[in-house]
Amino acid sequence: VELIGSLKPDCVLLDVMLPGKDGLTICKEVRQFSMVPIVMITARVDEIDRLLGLELGADDYICKPFSPREVVVRIRNILRRVQIVDASKVPIDGQEVYTSSRSKPPIKYRSLQLDQEKFSCQFGELSTSLTAVEFRMLFAMANRPGCIFSRNQLMNVAYTDGRVVSDRTIDTHIKNIRKKLALKIDSEETVDDLIHSIYGVGYKVE
Repeated sequence: VELIGSLKPDCVLLDVMLPGKDGLTICKEVRQFSMVPIVMITARVDEIDRLLGLELGADDYICKPFSPREVVVRIRNILRRVQIVDASKVPIDGQEVYTSSRSKPPIKYRSLQLDQEKFSCQFGELSTSLTAVEFRMLFAMANRPGCIFSRNQLMNVAYTDGRVVSDRTIDTHIKNIRKKLALKIDSEETVDDLIHSIYGVGYKVE
């Protein structure tokens, strides 16, 4: 954890099974101060759902055994996604949603403020750290308030490498976003007032 803080790497390959402190704990601790892309490595199939949900703040995972070529491709895809100097465009219903761009200012909607350059999120007086996947999903919805996003659309927003994940994974992301923002701002506004579930369809920010 200390080395990641001091060296500030572009990407971290983090094995789940480590002596002393395990990789899951390290991932949680790193997310307290850094949004560096983290790729978890695991040999345990039963951990895949947990990693896919990215509850720990990881950006991707690789299952053992794997080829060096796969590692290189995964890292290249992640670094391409997080490059701030180039805008990342995700088409949704014929329109484009910008998920990262140094030239675009922070967006504000009600008590929510999202800064693309810093990948930072503030809801009322609360600042919180979101994973890159969570940030892209929330930004897309907040950028088009009132628009209902299907799980498939949110999947395209969150995973720009074309990876397909289950609907349950998208639901887990939304649950994690709500949990991180679950601070009652005043007597009238809560996270549930901001992020709405549309039964059988998807989610929206309004």
